[in-house]
Amino acid sequence: MKIVIVESLGISEKEFNRISKPLADNGHELVVYDDGKLDDETLKMRIKDAEILVLANTPLSGEVIDVAEKLKYISVAFTGYNHIDLEKCKEKGIQVSNAGGYSTNSVAELTFGLIISLLRSIVPLEDVVREGGTKDGYRQTDLKGKTLGILGTGDIGSAVAEIGLAFGCHVIAYNRSEKQELIDKGVEYKSLDEVLETSDIVTIHMPLTDETKSLIDKDKLALMKASSILINTAVGPIVDNDALAEALRNGIIAGAGLDRVDMEPPIPADYPILNAPNTVHVPHIGFATDEAMIRRAEITFNNIIKWEKGEQENIVI
Repeated sequence: MKIVIVESLGISEKEFNRISKPLADNGHELVVYDDGKLDDETLKMRIKDAEILVLANTPLSGEVIDVAEKLKYISVAFTGYNHIDLEKCKEKGIQVSNAGGYSTNSVAELTFGLIISLLRSIVPLEDVVREGGTKDGYRQTDLKGKTLGILGTGDIGSAVAEIGLAFGCHVIAYNRSEKQELIDKGVEYKSLDEVLETSDIVTIHMPLTDETKSLIDKDKLALMKASSILINTAVGPIVDNDALAEALRNGIIAGAGLDRVDMEPPIPADYPILNAPNTVHVPHIGFATDEAMIRRAEITFNNIIKWEKGEQENIVI
């Protein structure tokens, strides 16, 4: 079968050859594009003869999928899949798997990097010390003893909960269903409003759905403590980022650490949240450690091997 990989998987050629070897040895043709050309017209040309498609977070429209008349399977090298027209895939009988779990620890670790950066004013103080200044006037706060509120206790949220407990936090959570294993470790489940009202740190680990889009809006931000901080390493549009910028400017909350906003970087310089005070921004790096990229490729290609055997894993459709 012809396997078309439309974008770089972020691993070395040596690792790529090692991980893809079982497919090559089985006679599959692997075609790799890593030049960053991902517009619809280019994608149409490149995937028109593909039987299996590999992509990460590149948008895949129904119009592009229609061109790939031989396409049978898509292995998504990403946890999310809302960038793919799944209705078109269902219509054409194309099966889809994702690479869920590859970056669980990576995102959880970044979450605490952002938290500690805000609590200890690390980013502004880096400039201060280079300019001969001191810590005076900058926030310095312990993580231990804080109430850590987690929105969403899937794999990543659960990992964040366990790390928070290890730091000595009081961990509370909001989720549609409760995990007994987390309760047994000391996590308390509460309503969304209760989590927002009582947490010193609120961290988001939910998928983007119709129900969660703009879930954290002006009214929800107003429930939070003036001393609290908001962390988003999940999906940008779960937060109304304009409302967040306003809340930060008006002192409704004390700070925000964001790996995600409403768009993928590069972000325009006049985007309001970039100019809000007491923020730490990173350009969607939560998933992107060297180790996570290798895990992602392993899951992605193993998905193809399993699908070919009629044993599809990590099923989206």
